[in-house]
Amino acid sequence: MAENERPAEPRAPAGGSAAEPRLIDIDTFRQADLRVAQVVAAEPVAGADRLLRLEVDLGAERRQLVAGIAAFYRPEQLVGRKIIVVANLEPARIRGVESQGMLLAAGGRAPGAALGLLTVDEAIPNGTRVE
Repeated sequence: MAENERPAEPRAPAGGSAAEPRLIDIDTFRQADLRVAQVVAAEPVAGADRLLRLEVDLGAERRQLVAGIAAFYRPEQLVGRKIIVVANLEPARIRGVESQGMLLAAGGRAPGAALGLLTVDEAIPNGTRVE
């Protein structure tokens, strides 16, 4: 580095929120196994107003997910949709139901805010890795 040059300042990630997320390197990002999954069944979770139990087809296997999206979608609106799932997330028990992954969505945090599921075109096969 020349004497009159300053080191580059770290750039903040896009997004503009007060609490900026920590930057990760590409190898860390590649650890997330994001897959295309098709919703084959959906129903409310008993005793929970916000939760839906989804059965998804990941191509080589079917899995069960629990998602807090009941305020935004009725079960029948989800069946047949192709969504993006974090397939290598450690299973978790939510209201007594095992969730074997997580769907990806945007929004829905602020009161009255819309929520959108991350989806792909019908032509993309179930189980396709998202890169």
